[in-house]
Amino acid sequence: MYYYKFRVYYDEVEDFVRDIEILSNDNFESLHKALLDAIPLDGKELASFYICDSKWNKQKEISLMDMEDDEAKEIPEYEEDDEFSLRSRLPISVMHDSLLKDYISDPHQHIMYEYDFLRPKVFYIELQKVLQVQDGVSYPRCTHKVKEMPKENKNLHLPNPDDDYVEDLDLEEDDLGTGFDDGYDDLDLSGFDELKEF
Repeated sequence: MYYYKFRVYYDEVEDFVRDIEILSNDNFESLHKALLDAIPLDGKELASFYICDSKWNKQKEISLMDMEDDEAKEIPEYEEDDEFSLRSRLPISVMHDSLLKDYISDPHQHIMYEYDFLRPKVFYIELQKVLQVQDGVSYPRCTHKVKEMPKENKNLHLPNPDDDYVEDLDLEEDDLGTGFDDGYDDLDLSGFDELKEF
């Protein structure tokens, strides 16, 4: 039996590397879990793998779960230059049902891993070697780590409706509501007749 040695990169962190070793007949869900442990990620978000060509163009999608219903499986029609048309036409599989060996067609197979579609984190995975399984070794496993992910604050600060923004403007209470009072109400417009000009 054989195992794959994958190297994982993350562009947002310079020199970030993970080496993952996993059995060739294991599925993408196992690779997903190995990445969650090795990176680490909390595992609460959706994720997909994309099988890519040598230039990182997406060819197939392997999703964590089947998000389509029967109606969604019909491919919508798009204009030729529609930026969403390519992604919509990608063949989609589910991680649990997809074995790694069925998707490896290149000695340096490129795979993209996208985690959390609302705040996407994209990892680039490249096959390094295909090796004979070693006795006594448990797979999957992470064999090499360089750099860590930055800590992420998911509690976005939203403005409190009770905050008193008036204090920040250094306005006196008497000034409020008087900024547009320029005395126009006191003008005598009785002699003005707009129809006389026509």
